[in-house]
Amino acid sequence: MQNEMRLSVFSEKKDRQLVYQPEKCIGCGTCVQACPKGTLSIGAVGAVARGLLDAYFLEMAKSEDCLVCGICAKVCPTGALELRQEGKPLTDMSYISRAMRPTSVNESCVHCGLCEDICPQGCIEVTREISTDGKLKVIGKTHIDTECCVHCGWCAAVCPVNAISVEKPFEGRWSRDENVCQTCHTCINVCPANAIFNKKAKSGERVEKITHRPDACIYCGACAVACPVDAIDVRKTAILPEMEKKVPLEKKLIEVPAPEDALRTQLETDDDACLGCGNCVIVCPVNAFDNRELAAGYLYDMDEKAILGVKNGKISVVNQERCGGDGTCALICPVDAIRLVKKEVE
Repeated sequence: MQNEMRLSVFSEKKDRQLVYQPEKCIGCGTCVQACPKGTLSIGAVGAVARGLLDAYFLEMAKSEDCLVCGICAKVCPTGALELRQEGKPLTDMSYISRAMRPTSVNESCVHCGLCEDICPQGCIEVTREISTDGKLKVIGKTHIDTECCVHCGWCAAVCPVNAISVEKPFEGRWSRDENVCQTCHTCINVCPANAIFNKKAKSGERVEKITHRPDACIYCGACAVACPVDAIDVRKTAILPEMEKKVPLEKKLIEVPAPEDALRTQLETDDDACLGCGNCVIVCPVNAFDNRELAAGYLYDMDEKAILGVKNGKISVVNQERCGGDGTCALICPVDAIRLVKKEVE
C-alpha cells in the first residue's frame, strides 16, 4: 500500500529528507505543535475533509527554515510524515507511530464482521465461509490494514470475543463551548475516529448540539483545528505508547492548544449563478456566531455581517480574512454560486 501512496518532499538537507504522505494525514496538526521552527502549516481541514477543496491538510510554509530534525515525524500518530536518510526511512522506537503496538486480531476471532462494519477508516476486511467439517461454525480471515488504522478502538469495543487489541497514541481532554458552537458539523466531518456526533432528539427533548465519545477519541485535535469559531479545545495530557525519548516529546505536546488554522482558502462567488437566497449567509458559522439574529434567519434585518451578505440580490463577500475555511456555505448553495478556492500560504 505504501508504494502506491503519493509522496511530497517537504524539505531536504544534505542526505536527509522530510517526506509527507497525505493519504495517511488526518489533519490533526500535532506536527505543527511540535515543530521547533514553525515551518509547518495546517489549514482548510474542514474543506478538504468535506471534499470541497483539492488540497492537502498540511503544507511546508518555509522549507528553507526547516532543520529536517524529524521531530514532526516522531510525534505524528499515523506516520504521515517520514524522515529519510539516503532514501531510507528512519523509523525507530522514538517515533509514536512506530512505538504503538499495531492493531491486531488473535485466533479467537469468529469473523463476524462487526469490526469491518464499524471501522471509521475502512481499514478492516473480513472474508468468511461456512466450515465444511460438519460443525456449526464460520471460518475465514480478518485482515487489518495497519497503514490506515488510526487506533480509535471501535473494532475492539464491538468485538464479541475480545479478539482485537488496540493501543491509542494519546491520553487527553476534550471540551466544547456550547454557547460558541454553531452546529456547523465541521468537527463531525473531520474526526478520523468517529468520536463526535449529532444526537437525534426526541420530540420535546433538548440535547447537546454536538456530542463527544471519549472512548473513541484519540485526542488528535483535528476537530479543534477545523472548528471555524474556536468552540472546541483539545489538550493532550500524555503520550501512551512506551517509546524512546518520550519526555522531550511530551514537553512539546502536553497541554499545548491546537494550532491555528492557516487561512489557505478564499471565497469565490458567481454572480450569474447566484439566486440571492441567502442560505449561505445564514448557515455561515462565523456569521451566526457574530449575530444570533442572523442565525435565526433574520437575513435582511441587519446591515453589518461578518463574512457574507446579500447585496442587490447577489451574494457578496464582506471580509475574506474572517472566513474559517469550513465550506458550510458551499455545501448549502443549491447552484454552486459560492465555493472555496486554494490560496498559497504566505
